[in-house]
Amino acid sequence: MGIEEKLKELEDEMARTQKNKATEYHIGILKAKIAALKREIIAPKKSGVRSGGFDVKKSGDATVVFIGLPSVGKSTLLNALTGSKSKVASYAFTTLTCIPGIMECKGAKIQLLDLPGIIVGAKEGKGRGKEVLAVARNADLVLVLLDVFQPGILSKIKEELAGIGIRLDETPPQIYITKKLRGGVEINATVKLTKLSERMILGVLNEYGIHNASIVFREDASVEQLIDVLAANRRYSRSLVVLNKMDMVSTQYLKQIQFDFVPVSAEKNQNIEKLRDAIYERLSLMRVYTKPRMDVADLKEPMMMRSGASIEDACNRLHRDLARDFKYALVWGKSAKFPGQKVGINHVLQEGDIFTIVKKQG
Repeated sequence: MGIEEKLKELEDEMARTQKNKATEYHIGILKAKIAALKREIIAPKKSGVRSGGFDVKKSGDATVVFIGLPSVGKSTLLNALTGSKSKVASYAFTTLTCIPGIMECKGAKIQLLDLPGIIVGAKEGKGRGKEVLAVARNADLVLVLLDVFQPGILSKIKEELAGIGIRLDETPPQIYITKKLRGGVEINATVKLTKLSERMILGVLNEYGIHNASIVFREDASVEQLIDVLAANRRYSRSLVVLNKMDMVSTQYLKQIQFDFVPVSAEKNQNIEKLRDAIYERLSLMRVYTKPRMDVADLKEPMMMRSGASIEDACNRLHRDLARDFKYALVWGKSAKFPGQKVGINHVLQEGDIFTIVKKQG
């Protein structure tokens, strides 16, 4: 029996099982078995070769991937945001490869990737689904594009993304596992565990072949979160939902939609600037500037960093050896207590900061 057949058998069994307190353990173990099989299915091939236009080198300050159903307007939106010439037509599956474009916003160069539309079953490989979703795993932001007349499809798209291990707008579970050579499983928690019993924890660990380990829970985690940590292949990505064809509906219609979104009309070029700003904000980018020690700062070309980035992060962006040779830095701006403050490598920068790196002598 192949992996797909085993997976279907387990999923069918879980669908047949009534959900109650008595079956809680059994369902948890089924979820662990299903997740383990899915990990094998979505694992990348060892050859490392991709074909069909999906081998796209990351460039720019961040990467945003467009995810949506076929013929929802992704190519038209890419053209509106970047000026790229992605093929546009009024029928499904126009885009058969991964089309890149660069969007400039507030000094940042943001790579946008227009992918073929996904369909239900993409996580199992339907409609080139695995290739599409594999590219999405490596993006800094997932832009989910919906037709304004089909807002309800959002849950299905999130389900497809979850099936390939992409968790949208979630944080990694605070569960820490250290494997040991002997001694069994030691369970500790800094909070009261109400969703997981000791039996469930041991059963799930057993499904992943872990019989000797120390596990610490720093949150009241669910069995799904425990499985995510054990699977060790989850991607926690930010998302932005965009509703296309806003020109075809009323403002009152848009007010009835129950989730956050940015309305646009890609074809009529409406609200495109607002979307550019929303992408920039969702990526949490900030502009900082370098200053040579005996010269003025270059304020024309910002260095784009993520909010919360440190001097060490800046060193790593500038040169691979700079952090190793670091002595101290001088900082001007919001993060400095006074102009030209002398700081260490862990100093956290803020929007608009200017900094000078001073290296060790010799």
